[in-house]
Amino acid sequence: MTQPETLTGILTSDGRIDKVLAEETGLSRERVKALIGDGAVTVGSAVAKSASAKVSSGTAYSIALPPPAPLAAQPQDIPLSVVFEDEHLIVVDKPAGLVVHPAAGNPDGTLVNALLHHCTGQLSGIGGVARPGIVHRIDKDTSGLLVVAKSDAAHEGLTKQFVDHSIHRRYLSVAGGQPNPAEGTITGRLGRSDSNRKKMAVLPDESSRGKHAVTHYRTIRRLNHAALVECRLETGRTHQVRVHLASIGHALLGDPVYGRTPAPLRPVLKELGFARQALHAATLGFVHPVTGEDCWFESELPRDMAELIDELAR
Repeated sequence: MTQPETLTGILTSDGRIDKVLAEETGLSRERVKALIGDGAVTVGSAVAKSASAKVSSGTAYSIALPPPAPLAAQPQDIPLSVVFEDEHLIVVDKPAGLVVHPAAGNPDGTLVNALLHHCTGQLSGIGGVARPGIVHRIDKDTSGLLVVAKSDAAHEGLTKQFVDHSIHRRYLSVAGGQPNPAEGTITGRLGRSDSNRKKMAVLPDESSRGKHAVTHYRTIRRLNHAALVECRLETGRTHQVRVHLASIGHALLGDPVYGRTPAPLRPVLKELGFARQALHAATLGFVHPVTGEDCWFESELPRDMAELIDELAR
């Protein structure tokens, strides 16, 4: 049986227990209240009984988070752009706005639901009922190439290549400002932000948290107050390109979490209705995990990013 995750820490402020714990953990106040009702919250040496009880800074707390209930994804007839497919794997070109797999807030209408319909359920079972076939992800509002395993042999082989960083991944992005130097390498441990658990951040090198991440970037084209930047990933961490470019002062245009669009460009994005991070997974290369053949796939920039670049090039 899966054991619950436990969040522990020391309170850094005074106030109502639900409000303080929400700020400390990144959980919503409603979630904290529900956990208190379930007897899952301990403050000091006592189990919390009331969400409105007052707590003091310096007090230890722990929260037992129950394991998420597995979501048995159902097939749905959602259009797919299939780049390649054989009996072992499938490569798709994901549009921006499509979530990869079911999760809280997105129980259906995902890429997994579409794949279950397209592949008639023949996807690797290693990822479990919520993530069949999924060996890597790209964010909901990132477009581009994704490989999915149909057989367990393919899943295991692809996972090994992701672990040893031999998968080739090239992203195209539109970043605010113009990087100087025009090309380089960004390194740094990526992990949950101390101030906001819903965000990732570059952590100090000596930190015991997070994972080593490496992004090689190159400016392809200078634009007005922006640049078309190619990013090659050595590692594949959550939000890696978004966080790394933001960390050098060149966040992706349209990024609602890590970006701050330069003032001169805000009217342009508004006029175009561009409301997602300008990031596209353009190239994907790997060794076929069963046949041993070299596989290489390219995806053209989607229309919304191409229009954005054209407008910024004027």
